[in-house]
Amino acid sequence: MEDTILPDVLTFEWDKGNSTKSWVKHKVSTNEQEQAFFTKKKILIEDKKHSQFERRFLMYSETSEGRKLIIAFTIRTIDKQQKIRPISARPMNRKEARLYEKTLKVA
Repeated sequence: MEDTILPDVLTFEWDKGNSTKSWVKHKVSTNEQEQAFFTKKKILIEDKKHSQFERRFLMYSETSEGRKLIIAFTIRTIDKQQKIRPISARPMNRKEARLYEKTLKVA
């Protein structure tokens, strides 16, 4: 688990496509996505496979209601401020959720 890649102040950048895409496909709201960044129970991994034009990351986390999510995001600098730009979000499947819980217990 590596918190150092996130900006000190968490602010978000939403574009029209990404603000609704995860809701339409997976019923994950923008509020849930933002909420997942503020929990201590998160695992951050660099997504090197999809980091062709910019660094992308995957975050395994959960909301305050306990919904376990995987969120793909990037960090952009806008007006000298780093902002998190969520790309997509979906609920973890059972296998991913078990691995997430197991990893948190080990850490």
